[in-house]
Amino acid sequence: MSDSEQAPANYLSDKELLALDAHWRAANYLTVGQIYLMANPLLDEPLRPEHIKPRLLGHWGTSPGLNLVHTHLNRVIKNHDMAAVCVWGPGHGGPAVLANSWLEGSYSQTYPDVSRDAEGMALLFRQFSFPGGVPSHVAPQTPGSIHEGGELGYSLSHAYGVALDNPELLVACVIGDGEAETGPLAASWHSNKFLDPVHDGAVLPILHLNGYKIANPSILARLPVGELDDLLRGLGHDPLHVEGDDPLHVHGAMAQAMDTAVSRINAIQHGARREGVTERHRWPVIVLRTPKGWTGPAEVDGLLVEGTWRAHQVPLAAVRENPRHLEQLEQWLRSYRPCELFDDQGRPRAQVLEYIPEGARRLGASAHTNGGLLVRDLPMPSLEGYAVPVDKPGTMQHEPTRVLGGLLETVMARTAGRRDFRLFGPDETASNRLQDVYRATGKAWQEKTLEVDENLDRHGRVMEILSEHTCQGWLEGYLLTGRHGVFSCYEAFVHIVDSMVNQHIKWLRTARRIPWRRPIASLNYLLTSHVWRQDNNGFSHQDPGFIDHVLNKSPEVVRVYLPPDANTLLVVADHVLRSRDYVNVVVAGKQPCFDWLTLDEARGHCARGAGIWDWAGTETGDEPDVVLACAGDVPTLEVLAAARLLRRHLPDLAVRVVNVVDLARLLPAQEHPHGMADAEFDALFTADRPVVFAYHGYPWLIHRLAYRRTGHAHFHVRGYKEEGSTTTPFDMVVRNDLDRYRLAMDVIDRVPGLAVRAGSVRQELADIRLRHHAWIREHGTDLPEVAEWTWN
Repeated sequence: MSDSEQAPANYLSDKELLALDAHWRAANYLTVGQIYLMANPLLDEPLRPEHIKPRLLGHWGTSPGLNLVHTHLNRVIKNHDMAAVCVWGPGHGGPAVLANSWLEGSYSQTYPDVSRDAEGMALLFRQFSFPGGVPSHVAPQTPGSIHEGGELGYSLSHAYGVALDNPELLVACVIGDGEAETGPLAASWHSNKFLDPVHDGAVLPILHLNGYKIANPSILARLPVGELDDLLRGLGHDPLHVEGDDPLHVHGAMAQAMDTAVSRINAIQHGARREGVTERHRWPVIVLRTPKGWTGPAEVDGLLVEGTWRAHQVPLAAVRENPRHLEQLEQWLRSYRPCELFDDQGRPRAQVLEYIPEGARRLGASAHTNGGLLVRDLPMPSLEGYAVPVDKPGTMQHEPTRVLGGLLETVMARTAGRRDFRLFGPDETASNRLQDVYRATGKAWQEKTLEVDENLDRHGRVMEILSEHTCQGWLEGYLLTGRHGVFSCYEAFVHIVDSMVNQHIKWLRTARRIPWRRPIASLNYLLTSHVWRQDNNGFSHQDPGFIDHVLNKSPEVVRVYLPPDANTLLVVADHVLRSRDYVNVVVAGKQPCFDWLTLDEARGHCARGAGIWDWAGTETGDEPDVVLACAGDVPTLEVLAAARLLRRHLPDLAVRVVNVVDLARLLPAQEHPHGMADAEFDALFTADRPVVFAYHGYPWLIHRLAYRRTGHAHFHVRGYKEEGSTTTPFDMVVRNDLDRYRLAMDVIDRVPGLAVRAGSVRQELADIRLRHHAWIREHGTDLPEVAEWTWN
């Protein structure tokens, strides 16, 4: 009988079995200690109420299963001398991951004060979910972590993102009962159709079914085994089952399943790498069924706890007040036989450490989980080779994202050998005019191909799946482990990942405050097919609110850029691709757009973030009569067209034109690193002159950003106000009162004394708007003076 065919009970030698069980018991003991104890870590004396934390926080229910997984990952890592990381989907099982990090020594290596002895154990216990300590989740403070798991659904896509372009890496991923029910997790099972066994690592999902979520049974745990197997096989996986509540039996079954999984992974990779096999095989998945709260109190106050939803968080909730609970807690802790696990000094005994890997092989010490240790600067080319010539502003047009596509093609080509740059998007790379990248690489695809298919490539580095959640998860995992990428998305539908970007921003903000966490490449969004040019899709595709969402977040992390033309987009893209530890949102059009600035002018303008376009205004004195401001490509066009109307009709009016490319510049300097001091802001916008501001998104955002400024009362902002349809490009701005005629009328209305002097001009502008409405309904196109407009 081969090893793989042995019954689980006989799979391990007695020595192996006892060592694995000792490690698991030690991890369970440390987990319970973190939840409950603030003193007496080794139970040197009977437990007293003062040894117990005043506030009991944490999650016990999932922790024994996580400890089991960590214990057995240690074994396969050490036995096979392999590099591995683990993504802990049930991130609320933080005490388990902390316990294992402490046992393997990576925690003490990272935090020397928390030594691997009784004194360090006491600190480990006290700091957990304690003021001034560490969170209850697997947070950035946890060595070896890249995934908090506070919001469920993203573990598997993160794991696949880690595996991309990491051919020697095994990425284990624990998926809990609750997470398995989320939409993002359901979509991410399809990631195996994009995993290249030649250039990528392997992902080993471990579906941990302990039967319950917070208060309800879980769907997958209640499915008949055959139905669950059919589901997993249909998703492209080959299930291996581990089930039971007898620890020794489960250890044998888990060891066998892990060895079988590693053997199958090795066979798939060997076939692809050495024998040229292109068939997509089913990758292994482990289905682990153990009781919720395994080895904890069976009953509390006459109610079943172990194996039920009551074990989810803190099984014994009144330990300080209830002597019976205190007694049960002590019995629970002593059931792990801590004297067998730790010596008199609180140091783990040799048997506990038998299967812990060495050095960087430890899960808590992998450089892959501190991606800044591995990240390299991208080989960015000079922008001169991609910039469009601008002899005169506003006379020639280019598609900004198509111009950017040429730059991204070169970056793809230059990283072909290093394979540390990818482009992610939901089926929209060509739609967003970035198809030039296909000259450097194709779209990742492991399924069969047909003759009609284009640009599919088993080794491609463009990732397209019609799931924004999965794209975001892949990219986050890729960035957190030291690589670079761009997420290209339709502006309206990037909202699908609102919650995901929240979590990533929180991670970055926290990581920035942890000295040992090194900066990683920024998460770069390219939002295009934007609100103002959804001519064919209409109202359902018109929503510029992602900017508002992001600018609510940590100022030290978030950046928003609205480049008005192709050259400014190149400059912004060059900047964000070189940046670290930010979430950069770049909004740019894919439709033909006027070229306003030369490359050198674009560099200076983007460096300022906001500035006066002297050539567009008519001011000659110390201060203008009015400021026409804009942010975004279409608002810029309408402001410049309005400025030309005013130049023609009211030549004596002193007009200043201000363009904003970095939206955070509008914030006060004390609120955002890019913000302007009041004096600088007043010099740009004036303190007392009317400002008519044409903005890409919802107009109230500009008011919110500038409400503290001296001249805020003089700001009048036009933007998107939920008026949309399938209509002409110019009708979209008319519907939202962002058009050039309305902006010119706003100037007449707001410059003191001008309304009386320019009444006939205002009437003429209003009449053109009326003529516009009639024209588009008759001809289906915009007015000739709009469609054929140039700056001249």
